[in-house]
Amino acid sequence: CLYNGSLSAHELETFAPIKRSRELLELLTWCHRNNVIDSSTRLALHPGISDLTEFELFNLQGALQQSIAPPPGMVEEEVLLSPSVPREILLLINVGVDPLRHHKDLNILMTTERTDSLSYAGVRENLVLTFDQITLNSWNEVLVNRFDGPYALLDCLTELFNGLPEKSARPVIRVRCFCHNRAQAIAQRVEELIGTAQLLLDRRLNHRYLIQVEQRYHVLEMIPGRVSHVTLEHLPALFSYLGEELSAYSPIHLDPQALDDSDLSLFIPYGQPECIQVFYRINEPNADLYVLDERNALWHQQVPYHTDSSLLVPLQRFFQSLVYRRVALLPLDNPLESTPLEALYYRLTPDGSGRARRVEHRPTPTMLSDPSFFDVQAIIEEASPGQVSVTLYCDGAEFSELEHGDQLFSVVARRILEQRREPQRYRCYITDLDLSGILRDTRGQTILFLRYKAELERSLNAALDEL
Repeated sequence: CLYNGSLSAHELETFAPIKRSRELLELLTWCHRNNVIDSSTRLALHPGISDLTEFELFNLQGALQQSIAPPPGMVEEEVLLSPSVPREILLLINVGVDPLRHHKDLNILMTTERTDSLSYAGVRENLVLTFDQITLNSWNEVLVNRFDGPYALLDCLTELFNGLPEKSARPVIRVRCFCHNRAQAIAQRVEELIGTAQLLLDRRLNHRYLIQVEQRYHVLEMIPGRVSHVTLEHLPALFSYLGEELSAYSPIHLDPQALDDSDLSLFIPYGQPECIQVFYRINEPNADLYVLDERNALWHQQVPYHTDSSLLVPLQRFFQSLVYRRVALLPLDNPLESTPLEALYYRLTPDGSGRARRVEHRPTPTMLSDPSFFDVQAIIEEASPGQVSVTLYCDGAEFSELEHGDQLFSVVARRILEQRREPQRYRCYITDLDLSGILRDTRGQTILFLRYKAELERSLNAALDEL
């Protein structure tokens, strides 16, 4: 509430306010635009339960005066006949909020090397809590929006970029923060996010901008006019999101502070279209396999490790058969319509469970002739709406789900053991997969083939372990 004169707290109830408002910036903006207050006005503050100080109030008033000019007069009729577009945008962060208030209440002085405002100190605390957005548009209107809650940053950025004009000049965006703790660092961090997001949006490459806030991951999907954000609560949810099929290639831009303790931060920037990229890291007795497919979808699997060859050759055989099947789908009158996908291999080092530091390009694994090796092929077809049937071919013999029912994988596992010459047990891999029965005449994205391959291998190796 705004009152005339200097009143004590107990006098407020006996005087009628000049203006009431739910939010401070809505009130200050109204006062500024209607010349109720100016730089010579002296303001007395009763902050109530907020953390607002007279210092912050004075700076908020100054920011409004610098960014939102007083009404210049009548707006031209020609301008009013066109849709309004933003001209000036002022973003005010943490108005009346001290992001480290609980530390002050406990008389705790924090010293930390982790100074990121979105993931501050060892507890990874978010210091960017609220936004007040003041927009001056071409109709000379002033609009005030407030964003708070756990997703205030992403909600604000989404609305901000969806409100930008595509054809006319971009508005001037100013970011200010005057809260009690780390105000300058907070404003600078948000300015960096906005600057990067604007660059990605201007490139029109269907970027996904990955940001980490505390322990959560947020993805801004940068489609002009349709910017949206996805919130992922933990790393498994992020893997699931990155593994979804895509309609077109979609590069991922990592915020420099995101995923600093994950291998993802090392290899995601390597993504490129129209090829398959395999990254592997050894952490004996296992190895982690990561694949970025032709549209930049991510597949991940952890498997037992013996040698690089035993890890990578089955995967290369699978990709080779996938290329053969895709070439077979090309039209006869234009066989060069689609370039076969090349598979590139990289090793993440050093080995172990610590943070990976380097990405080393590795040669494509050589598929030498091995008499002990035999193919395990799979055909998946639609049996009924929503149901599929599986047929496996092992060393030329056919095993169908129609014939063997739920014993299919046990029967095939037994056949594999009979064919093996070595007494030791080791994993079985699917070397060829036919999905034409469910894809019809479409090519199908590599991530879909890898997903079915992993599911079939899981069932087959579980059956092997039981024998």
